[in-house]
Amino acid sequence: MNTNFFHLTIELTIGFIALILLTKILGKTQITQLTPFYFISALILGELLGNAIYDKEIGIQYILYALTLWAILIFTVEVITQKVKKTRSLLEGKPSIVIRNGIIDYQELKKNRLDINQLQILLRKKDVFSIREVAYAILESDGSVSVMKKSMYDTTTKQDINMIPKPVFLPTTIISDGEILYDNLAQSGYNEEWLLNELNKLGIASIKQVFYAEWLEGETLLVNNYH
Repeated sequence: MNTNFFHLTIELTIGFIALILLTKILGKTQITQLTPFYFISALILGELLGNAIYDKEIGIQYILYALTLWAILIFTVEVITQKVKKTRSLLEGKPSIVIRNGIIDYQELKKNRLDINQLQILLRKKDVFSIREVAYAILESDGSVSVMKKSMYDTTTKQDINMIPKPVFLPTTIISDGEILYDNLAQSGYNEEWLLNELNKLGIASIKQVFYAEWLEGETLLVNNYH
């Protein structure tokens, strides 16, 4: 009996230390960004560790092997999604606009298997109790909803007192990872020539220099270069 307790203590301690190291190696995104892929991977990792610890026929070496192999697989996926952008939507998912200009997009709800009651629950978690308050709602890849309220329902500041409601516009990403998002650029009402001219005004000679660029109606182009 004492021997069993001793081996269990050793295995739990080693498993605990290995999980800490695994978390450090994989980074904070594994904790904060629970996309379906990472949620399932966390469940499998817990199952592997649990079975390895409580199965008397499996030793410490198997626990370490299982954790190491799983860490390598997850890290490989991370590298792939960083290097090959086309894999991101498959492995990480992509946001969906479920309310656009105050109008619910039924097709997007249907595509994401989300009904109106579930949408209302997600909105209430953002302190939004009426859809009429919402200008845009975006279903994120982790299942949460990000909300942009109409200006008349937005949080009031002293500067807003006696101001008439103004239109709300959704920012549009037009450059990501050094590549132009042509669909988004077209939706913004501009073309590549306009974009290049705007970048030239900022002293940027090539699209490849730009890590992220965002367009917003009535505002100047927001550009972040690689640093």
